[in-house]
Amino acid sequence: MNKTLTKVLATSALTIITVPVMTTMTSTVANAASKPTKITLWDAMSGPYADALQTQIDAFNHSQKKYTVAATSQGDYTTLNQKITAAAKSKTLPVMSQTTYTQIPDYVKQGIVTNLDDQIKGKDGLKKAALNNIYPGFLQTAKYKGSYYSMPFSASVRVMFYNQDILDKYNLQVPKTWDDVAKMAEVLKPDGIAAIGFDKSYDMEWDGLVHAAGSELVTAKGKVKTNAKPAVDAMSMITDMVKAGTAKTAGSDIYGTTNFVNGKTALAFSSSAGITATTQAAPADFHWGTAVIPSYKGQHATELAGNNLMVSATASKAQKDGAWAFMKFLMSDKQTEKWAEDTNYLPITKKAAQSKTYQDFLAKNPLSKAASDSLPGAFADAAFAGYNEYRTNMLDAVDSTLTKDTSAKDALDTLTKQTKQTIADNK
Repeated sequence: MNKTLTKVLATSALTIITVPVMTTMTSTVANAASKPTKITLWDAMSGPYADALQTQIDAFNHSQKKYTVAATSQGDYTTLNQKITAAAKSKTLPVMSQTTYTQIPDYVKQGIVTNLDDQIKGKDGLKKAALNNIYPGFLQTAKYKGSYYSMPFSASVRVMFYNQDILDKYNLQVPKTWDDVAKMAEVLKPDGIAAIGFDKSYDMEWDGLVHAAGSELVTAKGKVKTNAKPAVDAMSMITDMVKAGTAKTAGSDIYGTTNFVNGKTALAFSSSAGITATTQAAPADFHWGTAVIPSYKGQHATELAGNNLMVSATASKAQKDGAWAFMKFLMSDKQTEKWAEDTNYLPITKKAAQSKTYQDFLAKNPLSKAASDSLPGAFADAAFAGYNEYRTNMLDAVDSTLTKDTSAKDALDTLTKQTKQTIADNK
C-alpha cells in the first residue's frame, strides 16, 4: 500500500469516527437548549396556603415550556429569613423567595436581592396601565428608595372577627368604634367574657390605632415617633383593657383566634388570611362573622401584611427572566383573583377585586368581604434598614407591658432610644 493511499484511508477512518461524536455533541446541546430553566422558590406557606401556592405554580408551569418553578417551604417567615441569610453566606440562594416588605432594606444592604426596575421597564415589563391596576398600597410595599426590589403577591389586612352567638345572647351589635367596644366590654365583664382577643402581641392593633390618630411610629424619613402622645395613649388604652380583663392576649396560643373559637372572647383581631384557618378550627355550630376594624378618633386604619416575591442577586439572566415571568403570571387579574378565593388573601389588582367573578365569590363567602371593605383604611409601615432589629425591640416593649407590668410610657421611651440607635447604626 503506497503512502498516499494510506493517508486517504486514515483520513477516511478519522472522518467515520468523528461523525457520530459530533452528532452526539449536537444532540446534547439541543437537549440542553430545550430543557426549561428551573426557578427555585423558597416560601413560608403551609397547610391550605401551601396547597393553593402549588396550584398556582402548576398552572404557570403548564402555561409555557421555557421555565419550571419548584417551591420548597421553609415553615415560617422567621425560619425563611434565617435560611436566606445563611444561604447568602454560602452562596446557595434560591432564585426566588417570599419575603415581608420590611425585610427588603436589610437584603438590599447585604446584597441579597435584585433590583427589578429593568424587568418592569423592559419589553416584557409592566405598562403604566398595569401598574395603575395594582392597588397603590400594595405597590408601595414593593419599592425601597424609589426602586422596585420585590413584587406584591399575598396581600392581607387586619380585620375583626365577631361571635354572633355572644352578641345575640347579650343583645349587642357589631362594634363600629372603639367606644362601642368599651361599652361592650362592660356588659360582658361580669360573666368573665373578654370583649377583645388579641394575638400574643397586640402590636399590629396598636400600630393601627396610632395611624388612625393621624400619627405613625417611624416616618419614611426616619423620624422616630414611637413615644409620641398618640402612641402612648393608644398603648395605654390597650394595656388598661388587658389589666381590667376586658381584653385578652393569646399567650402561648400565639393567635387570638384560639380563645375566640372557644367562646372566651366576643371579638378577635386577625389577618384576613386567617379566615381560612379559623374556619377549619371553629366548631360546626359556631356562628361568627367578620367586620372592618372599629374606628378610633373618627378614622379607620388597618395594617397591610402578607408577603412579596423577590429575586436573588445571584440568579442568572435566564433565571431572572423566568422569575419575572412567574411574578407577572401571579399578578394577572385571573391568577390574583383565584389566589384570593383559595386563601382569603386579597386580590392585588383593582380589576380582579371589582370583577363579577370575585364579587360573586364575596356574595357567597361573606366572611371574606370585610377585608375588601377595609382597603380604604389600609396602610403600610415605612421600611428601613434595621427594621428587623426595630421590630424585635418593639415586640419586647409590648411584651414588657404584659409580663412585667411596664407602663406604656416607660416601654416606649426605651423603644424610642433603641430605634434611634438602630437607624443611626444602619445609615
